Amino acid sequence: MSIQLFLWPIVFIQRTKQKMKKLVFLSLALTATLFATAQTAKKPTKDWSKFDFTNRAADHLVIQYGADAWTGRPSAVRTGNGFSRHFNVYFMFDKPVKSNPKYSVAFGAGLGTSHIFFDNTRVDFRSAAPTLQFTAVDSVDHFQKNKATSIYAEIPAEIRYYSNPENPNKSWKAAIGVKVGSLLKAYTKGKNLVNKQGETVYGTSYIEKNVTKRYINGTMLAVTGRVGYGSLSLHAAYQFNGVLKQGFGPSMQRLSLGITLSGL
Repeated sequence: MSIQLFLWPIVFIQRTKQKMKKLVFLSLALTATLFATAQTAKKPTKDWSKFDFTNRAADHLVIQYGADAWTGRPSAVRTGNGFSRHFNVYFMFDKPVKSNPKYSVAFGAGLGTSHIFFDNTRVDFRSAAPTLQFTAVDSVDHFQKNKATSIYAEIPAEIRYYSNPENPNKSWKAAIGVKVGSLLKAYTKGKNLVNKQGETVYGTSYIEKNVTKRYINGTMLAVTGRVGYGSLSLHAAYQFNGVLKQGFGPSMQRLSLGITLSGL
């Protein structure tokens, strides 16, 4: 009897601990259940039918400027000695998704230009060779500035997101898309012919321009993306079908990174 009385407090404490563990477990389980229920509860959706998006500023005018580069180029294609760049202008139509105008589909048309500068390399658009020739001219007469330019008529298309579709000018924006271009003009332009000592031959204002669409890809296919706030955003584009026509030179793609100004 005395032993039972001695052990009773220990047994009571053990049973109490077990009950407390069960209560804590049940409390945690109930809390988790309530939290999960709250998370999965359907939030009230905004009735967008009351808003008129007809005249909203939705990036109808898009102006882009930034850097260009040819990727995958061989060592003979030495770019540099100038800011290789692009300048694009588009007018686009924006069609909000009726069920959720935070998303929209946009398409349009415009012009895209690309200017690639070369470092002591002659890009011979006048050549009758079957492939475009890139020749190092460090030790012979060459142009101090030399670039290749392509101009495309482009059709861009985007899927857009606005964090505040009622006022896109005060909204975070993002877009992914594609664009297709048809070559309008391509040319090389050299300025200030100098000898190997760097002395001008015909004067610093001398310019030579060679125009041909023989080597440049007549169709441009690119994936695009941009993200920003209000009227400013960062954009990127990657031409995946090659800068030059297939079989007319090395396989190179064009990568573009820059700033977009949009509105209206």
